[in-house]
Amino acid sequence: MTQGYPQQSPQFPILLSTMNDLPGYKVVRVFGEVFGLTVRSRNMFSTMGAGFKAMAGGELKGLSKLLSDSRYEALGRLAQEAMNHGANAVLALRFDCNEIAQTASEIAAYGTAVYVMPDGAEHAQQAAPQQQAAPAQQYQQPTPQQYQQQAYPQQ
Repeated sequence: MTQGYPQQSPQFPILLSTMNDLPGYKVVRVFGEVFGLTVRSRNMFSTMGAGFKAMAGGELKGLSKLLSDSRYEALGRLAQEAMNHGANAVLALRFDCNEIAQTASEIAAYGTAVYVMPDGAEHAQQAAPQQQAAPAQQYQQPTPQQYQQQAYPQQ
């Protein structure tokens, strides 16, 4: 993105926002709903260990890490789908989490893929892609180690 556009996270190549609008920017194209989904489970021994830990109380760090990694994976898939439509942002971002058969967790990230430009930009409507454009870049899913560094920075 060029200067004057919203800053995206170093992890995600487009802007992801839970807001319904973006102050200082105009939505010039709406591509529609996009989502990213992942389903994950822990191995049997980790699940048993978490069960014992739950009896004693306290944070279940292994499960916290699993859900954090799952969330980032869902966001990455959401960002890729939005880029495939030609979007440079996703607004109204939400998460949905479900348990599947008491053995796995489903994490879904969803929102509205849009193309935004700064308010007052000349010819904003003409600059917005009119057709579904090929993504400018291929999103590379961060490794689990990169997820962990982002979710649990070293103090």
